Amino acid sequence: MTERSRREFLAATAAGTVGAAFSRSLEAKSRPTPDLDPTVVLARRDGVVNDAGVPDQKLVREMVSHAVLKVTGAGTERDAWRSLFTPKDVVGIKVNSLVGPKGSTHKEVVAAIADGLVSAGLKPERIIVWDKSSYELKRCGYKIKTGRSGLRCFVPDAPLVGYEPRPRTAGSVGSCLSRILSELCTATINVPILKDHEMAGITVAMKNWYGAIHNPNKYHDNNCDPFIADLSSHPLIRDKQRLIICDGLVALYNGGPGYKSQFAWDLSTILASRDPVALDRVSADIIEEKRKEHGLPTLKDVGREPKCIATAAALGLGEDDRTKIKKVEA
Repeated sequence: MTERSRREFLAATAAGTVGAAFSRSLEAKSRPTPDLDPTVVLARRDGVVNDAGVPDQKLVREMVSHAVLKVTGAGTERDAWRSLFTPKDVVGIKVNSLVGPKGSTHKEVVAAIADGLVSAGLKPERIIVWDKSSYELKRCGYKIKTGRSGLRCFVPDAPLVGYEPRPRTAGSVGSCLSRILSELCTATINVPILKDHEMAGITVAMKNWYGAIHNPNKYHDNNCDPFIADLSSHPLIRDKQRLIICDGLVALYNGGPGYKSQFAWDLSTILASRDPVALDRVSADIIEEKRKEHGLPTLKDVGREPKCIATAAALGLGEDDRTKIKKVEA
């Protein structure tokens, strides 16, 4: 298939109409990135996940709604979402489906986000759920859907999508980006899991973007530092990311990134922020607190300090000073 055919497919998918010109995929101009507010909202609800590990959709919807209201300071849910996105945006919901259904972004969280976007006037076909691998998404219960109508769900390995042909550079990182990010979406919502990582210390907001590049295996030395921060500094990631909603319903305090039931706990929390650094700092503190509760050494003591958080702050990507981060309950 030719490069022209590939681009026409991407444009048609973004516009929701097969045969549209490639420029249509950019009809929704990205807004300038606002000054990041170092507020991290924590929405907690007891009993949100049942004994079978299935979240209560109504409770999740309430948690996401309250979190977005607090993040934006808007008076209504519709106004909250519309302060971040317009009906002409093409919004990519970047999930994490790496390790299977027990340790990945819950579908119920994604459904709640999609409902919020629709309430803001976006048509479902302008919402794309995506990650790195179709195998991983399917294993987590997501259905791959690339048609003309309704909410889409696909990956770089879908036919005609793929990665950009040439690497882009951001500091120490040189990677081909998913075309879903670079060519389809005008805005993104980052929806990671809150969990421990055997090399980086944690894998939450910033590291979730490793699923947007073709060669993440190259960037794990030195606790993934400065690679996580450098990748997050790329304009296509930094400027398109309008919101982070972290799925902390079931979190992992050790043994990650793979799911290990002995280290998982029902945190029953949705975290939301527009500042990826602040959210990662709060998430790291939650993990450290749980490790201490179970008599485990700190991440630094076991050689897994999440250095990328301070590095990202030094790059101006957000706030890591605990005294300046505002934690708000929702």
